[in-house]
Amino acid sequence: MAGAARLYWDWNATTPPHPDVLAAMQHAFEHAWANPSSPHQAGRTARACLEDARERVASTLQVDARDVLFASSGTEANNLALRAAPALVVSRLDHPSIVRVAEAVAAEGRSVRWLPVPETGRLDPDAVRQALITLPDAVRAGAVVALTAANHETGVVQPVPEVARLLRGSGARLHVDAAQALGKLPFERFAGADSYTIVAHKLRGPQGIAALAWRGAAPAPVLLGGSQERGLRPGTQSAPLAAGFSCALQRLDPGRYARLAALRDRLERALSSHAEVNGAGVERLPHVSNASFRGWTGERLVAALDVRGVGVSTGSACRVGTSEPSAAVSAMWGPERARAALRISLGEDADEGAVERGILVLHSILERQPES
Repeated sequence: MAGAARLYWDWNATTPPHPDVLAAMQHAFEHAWANPSSPHQAGRTARACLEDARERVASTLQVDARDVLFASSGTEANNLALRAAPALVVSRLDHPSIVRVAEAVAAEGRSVRWLPVPETGRLDPDAVRQALITLPDAVRAGAVVALTAANHETGVVQPVPEVARLLRGSGARLHVDAAQALGKLPFERFAGADSYTIVAHKLRGPQGIAALAWRGAAPAPVLLGGSQERGLRPGTQSAPLAAGFSCALQRLDPGRYARLAALRDRLERALSSHAEVNGAGVERLPHVSNASFRGWTGERLVAALDVRGVGVSTGSACRVGTSEPSAAVSAMWGPERARAALRISLGEDADEGAVERGILVLHSILERQPES
C-alpha cells in the first residue's frame, strides 16, 4: 500500500475540476476578464461569455435563458428560491440551505409543513398532498414545495416527477435542489419542477458559481444593489467562472456514473458484516454509499481512513465544525445510527482496482476495536 495514490471518495462534497474546464477558464481569464456590465468592447466580450453560459444552463434545464440567474453557491440559489415564499413544505432530508430557510420562515410566523421521513429516506408524494391540505387557504396556492432531488448524504432519489404531477393545477410551486442529481441521473428523473438549483463544483466545474432557473414568477432578491441578473442577484458576475460552468455542463453524461453502481454494490457487500446501509432498497445515486458502522463513530472512521490515504466524510460538508451527526440519517433512523454513519461518494474515474484497494483498507481498520 506504500506509495499508492490517495483515494478521493468524497465527490458529493466537491469534484476535481476537469482539465477541459480549467482550459476554458484560463481562456476566459485571458480574453473575457472585464466587467460584463461595461459597455465597451472588453465588457461586451465578457458579456458574451456570460450569456453563452446562461444559454447552456437554460438548455440543460429546459427553461428560457431569461429565467436563469447566476449565484455564488447552491446555498444562495436555494435562499433566492425560497426566502420570500408565503408557505413552505419541506423535510429534514433537505440540504441545510433549505432547512435553515424553512426554520427562519417559521420563526417569522409563516406556515411551514415538515414532511414525515420514512426509514428508507424516500418521501411519499401523498404526504406532500396531505401537507398542502393543512395549509391555510390564503397561502396554499402560493406555497413552495422543496425537494432535494438526490440526497447529499445518502444518495436517495426523491420522486420529483410524481410530486410535480401532484402539484399541477394546485397553484403551489415545486423547487428542486438538483445539485447532486444533475449529471448523475437522466434529467427526466427529476424533471417537471418550477425552479431548479444547480451547482458547478458538483459537476467538475469551478467553485463559486451556481445557477437558479425557474418557470413563471421570478424569485425575490435576497441581496439589494445593482441591476445585474435582472436585479435579482446584484453584484459583478464572473465570466471565467461562467465559462467553466458552461464547459462542465457540456460534459454531462449520466452513463459515466451508471457504471459505478456495480462498484458501489461490491463495496457494500464487502462491508455488510460491519455496517447497515442507509437508504438500501430504494433508488439511490449510483456512486453513493452511506452506511452506519457498528462500534464506530463516523468521525473516528473518517480520521482512520484519512491516515491510510482514503478521503471520505460523515455527510454534508456544510456541517464541518459542528458536532451534529448526519441530518439525513438522523431523520431516517435517529441520532445513534447517524453518529455511526460514513458517506462514500465515488468519482467518475473510480475503477475496480481502486475499490478493491479501499476495501482492504477498510477491513484493516474495521477488524480492530475502535479506540475508546
